Amino acid sequence: MKSSLRFLLALSLVLIMASGLLAAKQLYTCGMHPQIIREEPGDCPICGMKLQPVRANTVATSTGTAARTAAASGERKINYYKSTMTPGEIRTTPGKDSMGMDMVPVYEGEESSAQNNIQIDAATIQRMNLRTALVERGPVRREFRTVGIVAYNEQRLRDITTKYDGWLEKLDVNATWTAVKAGDPLFEIYSPDLYNAQLNYLVAVRSEGAAGGPLTRASLERLKLFDVSADVVTQLAQSGEARRTYLYRAPAAGIVIEKMAVQGQMMKSGERIYRLADLSTVWVNAQIYEKDLPYIHDGQAVSVHVTYGQDRTIDGTVQLVLPQVEDLTRTATARIVLPNFDGFLKPGMFVDVRFAAQLADDAVLVPDMAVLRSGEHNTVFVALDGGSFEPRDVKLGARSEGGVYQVLSGLRIGERVVTSGQFMLDSESQLREAIEKMLK
Repeated sequence: MKSSLRFLLALSLVLIMASGLLAAKQLYTCGMHPQIIREEPGDCPICGMKLQPVRANTVATSTGTAARTAAASGERKINYYKSTMTPGEIRTTPGKDSMGMDMVPVYEGEESSAQNNIQIDAATIQRMNLRTALVERGPVRREFRTVGIVAYNEQRLRDITTKYDGWLEKLDVNATWTAVKAGDPLFEIYSPDLYNAQLNYLVAVRSEGAAGGPLTRASLERLKLFDVSADVVTQLAQSGEARRTYLYRAPAAGIVIEKMAVQGQMMKSGERIYRLADLSTVWVNAQIYEKDLPYIHDGQAVSVHVTYGQDRTIDGTVQLVLPQVEDLTRTATARIVLPNFDGFLKPGMFVDVRFAAQLADDAVLVPDMAVLRSGEHNTVFVALDGGSFEPRDVKLGARSEGGVYQVLSGLRIGERVVTSGQFMLDSESQLREAIEKMLK
C-alpha cells in the first residue's frame, strides 16, 4: 500500500513538472524513478542509473509520397519504434534501445489498443519469475466454518408433574443428572384426592359387580384422568384395598436435568417435580454472520467436527435458520439436528461446524493470486503471444474453494493470466501510461 501511494505521488509530480516543459525543452528522466526530471543528461541521484531522454518530438509521422505508397500497397504504417524496457524512449527508425533491447514498432491504429501492453523478452520473463495460469470453467463452491454450541433438543424435553395435590413421601430419584428409563420409579406421593378416587372405584365395583355399571365407569374414568396406569387399576380391583401412596413411574427415558422438589414437600397440581431431557438427539446452534446468511437454508447438509476426546465428524442437517440477527454479535443462529445415541455430545460443548454451498454450477474461474486489487478496481494481466502482457479490469463474483474467484466479466475461458510477478508488471504499466499521457 505504501509503495502504491509513493508511486501515485511520483506520477502526480511528473505530470505537474512536465506539463509546461515537454513541448519546449528536451527533458531527461529515470526509468525507475519517474519523479526525477532533469533538463540535462546525467545519472539518477537515487539509483545511479543513466537518465533517459523523454523524446516528445521524435514520434515519426510519415508524410508525402511514403504515406501514399504505404496506403496504396496495403502495408501497415509504422508510426514509430518504442523501447520495451525504458518508458518514453521512442525513435523514428528501428534499432536497439539504451539497454540493448530491440525496439518494437508501433503501427498506425495500435496506439490506443496497445499503449498499456507490456512487451518483455523471454530472458527477462525468466528473470522476473513470471508465472501464469489458465482461466478455467467450473462450479463455484464455498465452505463456511463457524462455531456451534451443543444444546438440548427442546422437542424431547419432558416435565414431570401431577394432576392432584399431594405430599412427596419418598424420592427414588433424588439428584440431577440421574439417568432413568421408561418405567423406573421416580417418587411416592400421598394425595387425598387420589386416595378418595380409589375408594370410590372400589365402592362402585362392590355395588355393581364385575360387569360394572355407570358408577364403575365414572370412577374408573376419574382414575384415568389422574394418570393412574391400567396395571394399578387391575391390582386395585384384585386386592380390594386402596393404597395410601401412589408410586409414580417415569413415562419416558431421559436425564434428570432439573429437580424442583425434596422429600416431604407438598406439591400443588401442575408444579414441576422433575425435568427430563432425551439426549438421543441434540441441537447444535451455529452462529452465522450476516454476509453468509444468503448461502444457508433449511434442510442443508452440514458436517460437525468434534475435538473433544477422540476426533469425530458427524453429519447433520439444518432444521431451521432463526429469523433473527443478534444485536451485539450481528449473527443469526442455524439450528442443526444431530444423532447422539451414545451420548458423546454433551450440552454446552463447543463444536466446529462446516457448511458447504454450491453458488453456481458453471462459471469462469480465475486464481486469486492473479488479481491485483486497488480500491474498487480489480486488475489481472493477460499473457499474450510474443511475450506481451495486457492489463485488464475484471469484475469478480463470489470466492470459491481452491483459491479461485468467479469472474463476471473481463476474461474468457482459455486465456492465460499472470499469477506471480504481476506487481512489477503493474508498476511498469502505470509508469508507461503516465509517460504516454505526457507525450501526448
